[in-house]
Amino acid sequence: MHDLINVILLGIIEGITEFLPISSTGHLLIAEKFGLGARSDLFNVGIQAGAILAITLIYWRRIWQLLTQWREASNRSYLFKLVTAFLITCVLGLVVTRYGFKLPETVTPIAWALVIGGFWILGAEAVAVRQLDRREVTWRVAILVGVAQIVAGVFPGTSRSGATIFTAMLAGTSNRPAATEFSFLVGIPTMYAATGYELLKVLKSGGAAHEDWSALIVGFAMSLVVAFIAVKWLLGYIRTHRFTWFAVYRIVVGAALLLLIPAGA
Repeated sequence: MHDLINVILLGIIEGITEFLPISSTGHLLIAEKFGLGARSDLFNVGIQAGAILAITLIYWRRIWQLLTQWREASNRSYLFKLVTAFLITCVLGLVVTRYGFKLPETVTPIAWALVIGGFWILGAEAVAVRQLDRREVTWRVAILVGVAQIVAGVFPGTSRSGATIFTAMLAGTSNRPAATEFSFLVGIPTMYAATGYELLKVLKSGGAAHEDWSALIVGFAMSLVVAFIAVKWLLGYIRTHRFTWFAVYRIVVGAALLLLIPAGA
């Protein structure tokens, strides 16, 4: 029962943090370090897929429009830019994997990433507010968002959604809802691909027999429900508010971790 509660809490944490610009990977690692127990890579990526399914359900009309009305120039251009950002992420992701990169298992780098990311958000907002309200997603935005996804993956605590949203805003898509939509839509194939990759690794290594599939299913379901609620709230919030409070939260939590945890822990 105790482990079930931990799994439920991890699913809730993932659902809340995956699309808010505060880092789901960072919060999961912090939660695991402070009592909720370490989980497999497949579990962590799998519950992220639950959150991605939530965003798929929220944007299903937009996705259907892009796929069925691709002959329209605007839809075709947008779809090609999504594909380009995704492919850049895939190629760079394979390079990172090829060189044996592994995510850090200590809290200190995450704390620093939270603090730095908080100031990054404040800076991006300050720049974006001076720009004209632009909804167009340019090729420069698409390319840089693809790169930003890998940067977020390499440095836990950065936040994939935060990195991509604010990269888009700084690169020219200054309209928050437009930048957020592109960020979230790119995340759909990215996270499904990551989940599939981890699943294939587990099956190939014979680790499926040792995976706690019940925990994975519960975590996936909790993440799905909570992420759906969190994203619905966020999409309404950003229409009339900036991301400033998320930046403040990151800086406060990151600073607290640096003060409270031993160096290198």
